Amino acid sequence: MSEERVPPSQGVTSELLASVDLGAEIDGMAGWQLRLRRFTFAPGAVFGPMHDHSGRPGLVFILDGVITDHRDGVATDYGPGPGWAEDHGTRHWLENRREDAAVEVSFDLVQPVIQA
Repeated sequence: MSEERVPPSQGVTSELLASVDLGAEIDGMAGWQLRLRRFTFAPGAVFGPMHDHSGRPGLVFILDGVITDHRDGVATDYGPGPGWAEDHGTRHWLENRREDAAVEVSFDLVQPVIQA
């Protein structure tokens, strides 16, 4: 599947496990959160479309199964175990090519959208 034709997310569920208001912890971090989420990828799942992590750095660890990370035209399988870093230069999409579910945990820094 080419990077230009990545379908939207399908077969992926997410759960917020924990978050910390960094404004209450570190001067200058008002409005920022450190969050931990669990993502479950059903067989054949796609986390798309292509997206970046500008302003939202993170780290991923694969708890179970294998997740394929697509970036810069290269597909890399991860798991179980250490995954990948997501920084300002990350532009990617993910999929589970296997017949079993895959589970990852993701830590990231995020500035939540405040709705008026």
